[in-house]
Amino acid sequence: MRVMVTGAGGQLGKDVVGMLRGQHWDTLALGRNELDLTDTAKLRETLERLQPDWIVNCAAWTAVDAAEKEVSLAYAVNRDAVRDLASCAAALGSRLLHVSTDFVFSGQARAPYREEDETGPLGVYGLSKREGELEVLSHPGNIVLRTSWLYGVHGGNFVKTMLRLAEEREELRVVCDQVGSPTWSRDLAGAMIELLRHQPSGIYHYANRGETSWHGFAEAILDEARELGFPVRARRVVPIPSSEYPTPAVRPAYSVLATEKIETLLSEPVRHWRTALHLMLEELKQCPDC
Repeated sequence: MRVMVTGAGGQLGKDVVGMLRGQHWDTLALGRNELDLTDTAKLRETLERLQPDWIVNCAAWTAVDAAEKEVSLAYAVNRDAVRDLASCAAALGSRLLHVSTDFVFSGQARAPYREEDETGPLGVYGLSKREGELEVLSHPGNIVLRTSWLYGVHGGNFVKTMLRLAEEREELRVVCDQVGSPTWSRDLAGAMIELLRHQPSGIYHYANRGETSWHGFAEAILDEARELGFPVRARRVVPIPSSEYPTPAVRPAYSVLATEKIETLLSEPVRHWRTALHLMLEELKQCPDC
């Protein structure tokens, strides 16, 4: 099977490419320098030349707050480029696995969101991602995979930010009234491999098991970091409400995703977020330049 990965140089893309190559599939890794998804002519030419069986789209505009000002850019990447990618793939007979987000929901639920639940994005990022989902799903055979609170060894993310701040400061102040499921990009990549093996279609959710607040996540990061020997100066993590940390974009207060649907396809149980965090930090400890 020939699989083309877009956004291959990003946090998730690197893990996906590594796992695909471990399957000995014909893997074509394209980062932003190799393929700008907003260049429709280049996109069409690339797909016609490479003729992939599957396209795994890890590329996205993920700057949630910046999207509130850079509206046209967010839509260009998260909706328009996805529309062109889905259309070109359909014309070639290729199928698309597209990564989406918990931000397509309003955050008003009090039970984990299921795939069929009504969406209700709160800001430009979520709106643009939801419209991208609809473009993907307008062609039969494609998959939309939603995830939440993603972090990994590569690139920038909440875990790395907390490690840096914990080395610099004695006290951290972190929002306590937003709840979700932290998800290791390596585990998400593994779930994507399973989807490619089984080749279903439609919407799926994947996140590591369990839920916590950003404050609880930060406390766990520091606890694990101390255990593993990372430099931690911070002595406490102070919980604060979202009102004390205003941002341009409104975040969902609750964005836990139900994963029962995808679990029927997985060869191993979904890992708890705390276990995944420990394993990620162990790996990061061995790769200080990641």
